Amino acid sequence: MPLVTIEGPVIKDTEKKRQLVKDITETVADSYEFPKETIVVLLKENSPENVGVGGQLVIDLSKLE
Repeated sequence: MPLVTIEGPVIKDTEKKRQLVKDITETVADSYEFPKETIVVLLKENSPENVGVGGQLVIDLSKLE
């Protein structure tokens, strides 16, 4: 059973999450030729205060602009 993990920023719109999971599931099922029911998709959402880029928190990078 394929497991797909997506790590990224928080998606506030639940409908967008539904579409993302649907699209990923369909693509993986097609590629592996597995039933969609066997594909697991995990969304790991990280808020900007928990992510660092270039030695700075993402939440602080937006303050520099």
